[in-house]
Amino acid sequence: MIGARTPAYPVSVSASRLRRVAVLVLEGAKPLDVGIPAQVFTTRASMPYEVRLCGAAPGLVTGGDGLSYHVAHGLDALAWADIVFIPGYRFPDRDDPPQAVVDALIAAHDRGARLAAISTGAFALAATGLLDGRRATTHWHYSRALVAKHPLVEVDENVLFVDEGSVLTSAGAASGIDLCLHILRGDLGVAASNHAARRLVAAPYRSGGQAQYVPRSVPEPLGERFAQTREWALHRLDEPLTLEVLAQQAAVSPRTFSRRFVAETGYTPMQWVMRARIDMARELLERSQRSVERIAADVGLGTGANLRLHFHRILGTTPSEYRRTFAQGE
Repeated sequence: MIGARTPAYPVSVSASRLRRVAVLVLEGAKPLDVGIPAQVFTTRASMPYEVRLCGAAPGLVTGGDGLSYHVAHGLDALAWADIVFIPGYRFPDRDDPPQAVVDALIAAHDRGARLAAISTGAFALAATGLLDGRRATTHWHYSRALVAKHPLVEVDENVLFVDEGSVLTSAGAASGIDLCLHILRGDLGVAASNHAARRLVAAPYRSGGQAQYVPRSVPEPLGERFAQTREWALHRLDEPLTLEVLAQQAAVSPRTFSRRFVAETGYTPMQWVMRARIDMARELLERSQRSVERIAADVGLGTGANLRLHFHRILGTTPSEYRRTFAQGE
C-alpha cells in the first residue's frame, strides 16, 4: 500500500505566522553579506519569512566594493523583527556604528529578537556588549582585530559559525550561508534547510571550520630572533625535529629557545613544527596526487593515521575532504 507522500519541505504558511527578518545595512556593507540572508529567507511557499532591508535611516547607504543600497526602512525595522542580520562591512576595526544603531540592536535583543552577524558584522554586534563573555567568530583576517578591540569576547577563529542562542556570528561571507541554513534547521527542520541548500546549490553541512581557508596556519612571527632557525626547519620537515635539535641549530639552550620562541610566535617550538607540517601537507594535497600515506611520510608525520589526527585537530576536516575542496584541476 502506498501512502500519501510527505512534503520534502514546508507548505504555504499564512502571512500571520510569517517570521520577521531584518537585514541591517551599515555603511560599507559587503554585497554578498547583504544578499545571503535576503535571498535565503526570501518569502515563498516553502519559506515562511518576511524580509526587510533597513539602515540607520531609510534611503541610500554607501556600500563596499563599489555598490550602494537603497533601503526602505530605518531602525524601526529592528523593533519589528524576530531575527536581525548584521552583514559585514569595510573597515570594521576603525569606528563603531552610530550609537543609535547600537541602542536599537540592544533594544531588539532585550525584547527577544535574535541577532546574527555575518563576517565583520561581528564588530557591530560586539559594540553592543552582548558578546562579552561569549564565544563568537568573524572573518579570519579580522579575528585578531576583534580580540584587540573587544577583549571580553571569546573569539574562535577556527569555526564557520557560533550559536550562542540569542546572538549568533559567522566567519567570512560564504559562512553566512552556513549560519542561515543552521537557523533554518532550528526554525523549520532539516528538510526545509536541505531544500534551501539545494535551491542555493550549497552544501547543507560543510566539513571543518574556516581554519582550512586561512592561507597558512603557521603564525606570522612577531620577531626575527630565530628566523633563520625557522627557515632551516621548514626545509627539513620530513626529518626528526625535536626541541633539542632546534635549540642546537639556534645555538641556545632548549629552555631559552622555548621561552623566546613562544614570545616570537605565540606557539611552542613543537606546536609551530606541527603546524608547519600541516601547511606542507595542505600544499601537497592541493598540488599533487600523492597518497595520504605518502604525504604523511613526506612531512614527517609518519603514518596516514597520524596525519589525519593532527589535520583534523588543527583544521577541523580530513585530508580527503580538504583535497576535494581545494585540489587544483589538471
